[in-house]
Amino acid sequence: MATFAMQSLGCEVAALNTVQFSNHLGYGQAKGTRATAQEITDLYQGLKDSYLDDFQMMLSGYLPGAASVEAVGTIARDLKYKSTMKPGSFFWVLDPVMGDNGKLYVAEDVVPAYKDLIKDADLILPNQFEAETLSGVKIVDMDSLKQAITTLHEQYRIPHIMITSIAFPTPGATPSLSVVGSTMTSGATPRIFGITIPAIDCFFSGTGDMFAALMLVRFREAVNNTPGLIETDSWVSGDEIEATELPLAKATEKVLASMHDVLTRTKKQRDEELEKYHSQVGARDTEADVKKLKLVTSKAAEVRLVRNLDCLKFPEVKFKAEKV
Repeated sequence: MATFAMQSLGCEVAALNTVQFSNHLGYGQAKGTRATAQEITDLYQGLKDSYLDDFQMMLSGYLPGAASVEAVGTIARDLKYKSTMKPGSFFWVLDPVMGDNGKLYVAEDVVPAYKDLIKDADLILPNQFEAETLSGVKIVDMDSLKQAITTLHEQYRIPHIMITSIAFPTPGATPSLSVVGSTMTSGATPRIFGITIPAIDCFFSGTGDMFAALMLVRFREAVNNTPGLIETDSWVSGDEIEATELPLAKATEKVLASMHDVLTRTKKQRDEELEKYHSQVGARDTEADVKKLKLVTSKAAEVRLVRNLDCLKFPEVKFKAEKV
């Protein structure tokens, strides 16, 4: 999904797949293999050997283990070193995929591997649980969320932070999801903004990859709209820029506009497909029927990315960044 989203918005992508699965894991079953750290290293070396390593940006997502995290870190550091004499010529977006909803779904040794890595990233995209894991701050409300962001800026000197899938319990409120981001100042203090969107009552797989890919493209676009910023180390805006006017905030508005429209259309088509399935099959409750319904539901909820390119290319911004 990430590769297609970036390509559809004009990026030339060299994809190093860290897994080769028959389907995403939302189905509850899959066949395939995970790439070893050596295989990841070999693929990058092959690109270098053919002089195909002149990358301007890098996006890293799910990695199967600590050794793979370290291998990707070595690749990123190599590319950053090459750009030392030309500030802003290489930018690394790191999605530290480790877990969600209070649980790790990677080995425990992946956590320290990421903590050693994030200090070299330009933008990180943890969800709420991953931000807790990396910062050591338990996030229960907006104050603790701001403290987690401050800790990540100060301790790791990460220039840009975007925390996704934030949902604080609010009895009686309309279900919603929030993202909260920040670009640090020259003194590593946060400039925090947030965007809240209505929640869609459906389980989707791959939305994290979609968010990361769109963020990479839209952030570079927003930076290019600010004269001289693309030639600045890590694309950090001057201290005079307010949180809601940051390129990161403007990029996030477009990303969420695209995603909300794609997922709204996906939910509509999912409901239509499930209604048709139930009308044909009727009510059945054997173990095999329950399993098939789960698989049918997962297939019906596959994100309709290819069919909704207009949402990616021409987002209509409805949800605006607000200072936190």
